Amino acid sequence: MVEIERKFLVNSDAFKIEAFNKYSIKQGFLNSDKERTVRVRLKKETGYITVKGKSSANGLSRFEWEKAITVAEAESLLNLCENGFIDKMRYEVKSGIHTFEIDEFYGDNEGLIIAEIELNSESENFEKPHWLGKEVTGDVRYYNSQLSKVPFKTW
Repeated sequence: MVEIERKFLVNSDAFKIEAFNKYSIKQGFLNSDKERTVRVRLKKETGYITVKGKSSANGLSRFEWEKAITVAEAESLLNLCENGFIDKMRYEVKSGIHTFEIDEFYGDNEGLIIAEIELNSESENFEKPHWLGKEVTGDVRYYNSQLSKVPFKTW
């Protein structure tokens, strides 16, 4: 139940031709406190509720619990969420033995593209695609919970 993840900016849209999957994600936050966030998400034909704990000092890992819920439940919960909404297209791209999830944001976060990779350990090596840019792991401005409050377009 511990997520180990690194985040990067993306420096071109070349990842789109490498993607083996893409889908829309819409999400809101029932709680966006830095100690714990509670997220509601609609992804493909399923809803999810996710609880994330506070990030480690280096921003690489944190507790994560997620449960699938019905679309109707997710839609009802989204109506209870804090102000701010995340709308994005997710692309999945293989890189060696790993899969990058690249999020292209819309709405108030349009223009922002972030790639994430989940790892089995904080020191695990991985192949870095040519379109991968600056690492932003641990920079709270790039957390979805913060982007819902302080959108990229306002920076």
